[in-house]
Amino acid sequence: MRLMVVGASKGLGRAFIEGLCVPGDEVVGVSRRRPNGLSLPDSVSLDWIEADLGAPLEAARNIERLAPTELDVLIYNLGVWEDAAFTEDYSFLDESDESVVAMVNTNIVGTVLLLRRLIPKLLRSPKPQLILTGSTSGLRQSGRPEVVFGASKFALTGIGEALREGFRDKGLAVTCLQLGYLNTDDDISVSLSEAARRGDGHLVPVHDVVSIVKSLVNLSSASYVRELVLPAIYDERF
Repeated sequence: MRLMVVGASKGLGRAFIEGLCVPGDEVVGVSRRRPNGLSLPDSVSLDWIEADLGAPLEAARNIERLAPTELDVLIYNLGVWEDAAFTEDYSFLDESDESVVAMVNTNIVGTVLLLRRLIPKLLRSPKPQLILTGSTSGLRQSGRPEVVFGASKFALTGIGEALREGFRDKGLAVTCLQLGYLNTDDDISVSLSEAARRGDGHLVPVHDVVSIVKSLVNLSSASYVRELVLPAIYDERF
């Protein structure tokens, strides 16, 4: 498998890098900075592209230039949110124009520009797969007030819907993962049972997301998962 993970330096992205590959795979991570201490199986080839999608056009061009000529799986895991998001201090009216523009550039403009450059590399694969990590904040019943982050995740789902139809005749499988609140404090080196205890049923371990994606990449070319909603067991919104 030739895998690229965009937004790979920490949290869920790092879990994808460390948890999805088997010996013989080739993986490329993309983030502003390459992290230290990554743990991968022997015989996995790892490359890294340092790029900041806060400057979307420059980053997209640089990633296109450095990316492999062919990819089997692209996981787009990038997204930023408001400084006070998911806290009682969040207020849409307090957001500056500059912060709104920066979030839209990173989450929407950067996504479109980069996918336009990477999809041709995916289409060279006999089984091309694009996995977009969305959020339950982008669903109608999200119950969240974060305007720009929520709009970005709505947009990501729309991007996936359009790409799926635009490249259906090429066999491109596009999956949107709508993820609930994640436990990103415990990486996959922590046992699943321990990671599941954090948050008392209100946080999804990254281990669970990695398990789901393992299943996705092992599907045949005859099927795909269109959308998957993965909230925590005690998330009353779902």
